[in-house]
Amino acid sequence: MPNKKKIINDPVFGFLNIPSDLVYDVLQHPYMQRLSRIKQLGLSYLVYPGAVHTRFGHSLGAMHLMKEGIASLRLKGVSISEAEETGAEIAILLHDIGHGPFSHVLEHTLVDGITHEDISLMMMEQINRDLSDIATLGLWEAGPLDMAIAIFKDQYHRRFLHQLISSQLDVDRMDYLCRDSFYTGVQEGRVASERLLKMLNVVEDRLVVEYKGIYSVEKFLVARRLMYWQVYLHKTSVAAEQLLIATLSRAKELAEKGVPLFCSPALHYFLYNKVSKKDFWLGSEAMKNYALLDDSDVYSAIKAWISCDDKVLRLLSEALINRQLFRGRLLTEPLSDHDKKVLTDYYVTHCGIKPEEAHYFFSEHVSTNSTYSEKDGGILILYGDGTVRDIASASEILDLTALTRKPKKLYLFQFRA
Repeated sequence: MPNKKKIINDPVFGFLNIPSDLVYDVLQHPYMQRLSRIKQLGLSYLVYPGAVHTRFGHSLGAMHLMKEGIASLRLKGVSISEAEETGAEIAILLHDIGHGPFSHVLEHTLVDGITHEDISLMMMEQINRDLSDIATLGLWEAGPLDMAIAIFKDQYHRRFLHQLISSQLDVDRMDYLCRDSFYTGVQEGRVASERLLKMLNVVEDRLVVEYKGIYSVEKFLVARRLMYWQVYLHKTSVAAEQLLIATLSRAKELAEKGVPLFCSPALHYFLYNKVSKKDFWLGSEAMKNYALLDDSDVYSAIKAWISCDDKVLRLLSEALINRQLFRGRLLTEPLSDHDKKVLTDYYVTHCGIKPEEAHYFFSEHVSTNSTYSEKDGGILILYGDGTVRDIASASEILDLTALTRKPKKLYLFQFRA
C-alpha cells in the first residue's frame, strides 16, 4: 500500500498536509494531474515573467485555506463533522478542474454553449464513479464524493460550507489573490488570508466576519480591484488573449473546410468537430478529449502552424510565438463602418490577404469587472452585540457603491503589420 500521508512544500503558504487518503486518491486522478499542465494565469506570463504557476498549485492552496478556515470555525464552536470537512476540502480542490488551457479562450473558440463550471461538475461526477467501490453493472447508489458534489452545487443543507467555496469572500479568492500577487510580483494583491480566516464565524447558517476583521475585509476588496486592473485585465494580457482567440478561430475555420492542420489528437477533435454542450456527458468522446487538453497541445500546434500554407494562420502564429502581440489602444466610442473599412484596406495592402480575412487582424474588446456584489449574501460583518451588517454599510472608509459599479474600458486591438 502506498504511503498517502504526504507533505507538499508550497512557496506561498509553506508546508501543506494531504488531509486524508481520499484526498490523496483525488489528487492522483488523471483529471486532477492535468491541472499541473495548465497555467493559472494563461498568457499573463508575457507581461509578468514569473506568472507560470499552475491551476494545480492554486487548487492545493485553496484546499489548505479551507482546512484552516474549518479549524478556525470549530474553535468558535461551530460543529463540523469529519465527513463535512473532507467534503468541503474535496469540493474546493476540484472547483477549477473543468478549466481548459488558457481559461476562457477555449470557451470562445473550440466549444459552444458550455462553461468550465459545467465541465467541472461532470468531471467531479466521473471521479466519483472512478473512486467508488459501489457502482456495479451500471447501477449507481452512492459514492465517496457525494457530499463534496452536494456542497459544490450548493445543495447541502449547511450552506455556509458552499460559501467557503463560492461567495464574495471565499478561500478560492483568498488563494488566487495571494498566489497571483506572489508570482507576478504585484504586491498590492497580497491579502491577510490568515487573519480573515481567524475572523470567520457562522450566524444562522451564513458566513460572517467578526467586526475586528473589517479592516482586513476592506484591504481584501481593494486588493481584488487592483489585481483585476493590474493583472487579470492588463491591456497587454488581454491583447495576447485576443491574438490567441484569432489564431484558434482561424484554425477552426480552416478545419471546418477540411484543410489538414498539425495538432494533437485531443485538439484535432475540437478543431474538426462542432462541439456543444449536448456532446458532453460522462464517458463521451468530448469529455475524454477535453480531459487530455492542456497548454502543450495549443503551444505545439501554434509552433507548427508557423510553417503552414495558410498566410493568415501563419502570420498570427508567428506573432504569438515571437511575442509580437496585438497593439491595444483605448477607444472613446465603438469603431464606425468607415473605421473598419480603413483597417480592412490597411491589412489587405500590408499583409497580402483577402478583405474577408482582415477581421482576424483587429478586434474591439470591452474589459469590465465589479469588485463587490451584495448578491449571494455579500460580506456580512458581525458586531459585538450580535447584529449583522453588510460591508457596504459597515465600512467607514470605502465607498462600496463605487466598488459595485462595473467600469468599462473599450479597446481596439490590432495586428502589428
